[in-house]
Amino acid sequence: MSGSRLDAIRVVLFETQDLVNVAAVIRAMKNMGVNDLRLVNAVPLDAWRIQGIAHDTGDVIEKAREHATLDEAVADCVLVAAFTARHRAARWSVATPREVVDRLLDATADGPVALLFGREDRGLPNEALDRANVHVSIPTTRYASLNLAQAVMVALYEVHVAAGDATRARKPPRKDAPPPEAAELERFHADAEAALRAIDFFKTRYPEHVLRAIRSLVTRADPNARELSLMRAMAIEVVKNLERVRMRLGGSEPGSPSTEPPK
Repeated sequence: MSGSRLDAIRVVLFETQDLVNVAAVIRAMKNMGVNDLRLVNAVPLDAWRIQGIAHDTGDVIEKAREHATLDEAVADCVLVAAFTARHRAARWSVATPREVVDRLLDATADGPVALLFGREDRGLPNEALDRANVHVSIPTTRYASLNLAQAVMVALYEVHVAAGDATRARKPPRKDAPPPEAAELERFHADAEAALRAIDFFKTRYPEHVLRAIRSLVTRADPNARELSLMRAMAIEVVKNLERVRMRLGGSEPGSPSTEPPK
C-alpha cells in the first residue's frame, strides 16, 4: 500500500503481557492495512508462534520493533493518540475514534502518528498518558473493558475507512447478467398471473390490485435478466405441476402459461 496515509500510522503497545494478544493485534493491523508495530517493555516477540496464530502476517512481524521505553517508541512521532477507558483525576479532553480520525490522518502529512494502547490488566499509566497529544475512548456500554486486539481493531477500522483504503475488492458475480427487456418483463407478468389463477388466488382478491402490486414490487426489486428468468420459471412450474396433478386425477387442465420458455 505504498503512498497510503496508513503507512504513517504506528501501533504502539505498552507493556503488553500476552503474546496471543500481540498476534491478534498484528492480525488486525494486517486486515486494516497498517504495518508499523512498536512494543514497549512488552512480552518478547516470537515470530514463529505469532505466525501460527495470525497466518500470513510475516511482513508486519518482520517490521515490528521492540523498545525499552515509550519515549524511544514515539520519539519520531508528530502526534500520539492514547486509547484509554479509565476515568482519571486529570481533566483531559477525550474524543472518540471517529471524532479524532481526521486529525490523525492530517498529521500523517508531517510524520508518523502513534496509536498507543496499554497493558491488558490496567491500561495505560498516567505517565504514558502525559506523553499523548490526544486521548481517545471507544464508546461502549457500562462494561467498558475491551480486549486489547478489539480496541486496536476499532481504532484501525476508523482510520482505514477514513483514509479511503478499503483495498480488498469484492469478487464480481460469476456471470454478469444484463437488465431484462420490456418483452421479458411482460412475459413474466403473464406467467405470474397464470400461476396465481391456477391456484385460485383471485378467489377473494381483486386481480387488478394484486397484479399491480406485483408490478410495483418487481420494479423496486430491479431484477436482472437471469433473476427474472428464474422467477418466471417458478411461475411456469406452478402451472405445469398443477396440470400434471389434474391429469393424473382425470380433471380439467388450468390455463396454460406462455408457450415461449424462459431463457
